[in-house]
Amino acid sequence: MHARRFLPGLVPLLLVATACGEGGSGTTTSDSGEKLDRVTLTLNWYPYGEHAPFYYGKQQKIFEKHGIDLTIRAGQGSQKTVQATAAGRTDFGWADTPAVLSGVDQGVRVKSLGVFLQTTPSSVQFFTDQKVSTPADLKGKTIAGTAGDALTKTFPIFLQKNNLKESDVRIQNTDPAGKIAAVISGKTDALLGYASDQGPTMQDKAKKQVSYLRFSEHGLNFYSNGLVTGQKILSGRNELARRMALAVSESWTAAEKAPEPAVAAMSGASEQLPPRNVLSEQFKTTLTLLHTDATRGRAPGVNTEGDWQRTIDVFAEAGLVKSPKAVSEYWDSGTAPKG
Repeated sequence: MHARRFLPGLVPLLLVATACGEGGSGTTTSDSGEKLDRVTLTLNWYPYGEHAPFYYGKQQKIFEKHGIDLTIRAGQGSQKTVQATAAGRTDFGWADTPAVLSGVDQGVRVKSLGVFLQTTPSSVQFFTDQKVSTPADLKGKTIAGTAGDALTKTFPIFLQKNNLKESDVRIQNTDPAGKIAAVISGKTDALLGYASDQGPTMQDKAKKQVSYLRFSEHGLNFYSNGLVTGQKILSGRNELARRMALAVSESWTAAEKAPEPAVAAMSGASEQLPPRNVLSEQFKTTLTLLHTDATRGRAPGVNTEGDWQRTIDVFAEAGLVKSPKAVSEYWDSGTAPKG
């Protein structure tokens, strides 16, 4: 990322404008002299292949076209991203929809501006030599999961859908960063992860074939990651929210057409960044998750009320949403991408 150059006379004004904002708000000026809103986006985790569209959109000046100077921050789990977004510590977040539902259920003032991963990448992941081919083969297995995260919260629903009890498996509480190591070392037989994240990394590190039991292929699909913001921006800066949602949708469209350049745009994004071949595999898988039957052929991030309701129903039936609300309480359809 190149350093921006400003005329000396403009620097004090820009510094004052920046100082007035909260959570990274304020304004800067583009190289062509256009005023840009400074915007922060906090991811669900450290950058991995799924996030390529944000870096590509920044590199290709798609965000700048919409008047946005974007800063991308690493996250520490969707729940924390949802909470930070609601509190205004970040302008926007990229978070798992179950964490949004759970947060709203607990009074957290956050809304989705559009779910982009509309087929969940949630899966049980294991080395192929474990000879697991159906959910029933998980009986007696030890699986690495992280207490409180969206994957661990939804796994009991997956078991229930496949006529299994929670007691049929053992969940070993593991730090998110340690789940892959737990499987490679043999401490656990499998892990709960995203097919678009941990699987390609584990395969690359162990040089062993990884297989998956995907939730979506075994009776359980629901919305996954999407763009969220807090009520403060929705009520006070709704026009910014509209521009951000559109810029993110356009960035995903552009990245889908140029996957390798999009992955290349992530260079230097993080010290924890996976190798290029892993990033490519992660993003390739991510691109298979963008739509449901109801949104196929439409722009990334376009949602339907029916798909939202089905996601809410899944978690209400499982008891993970205690007080299910109307779709409009979770999704701001007026601000979301169209097309």
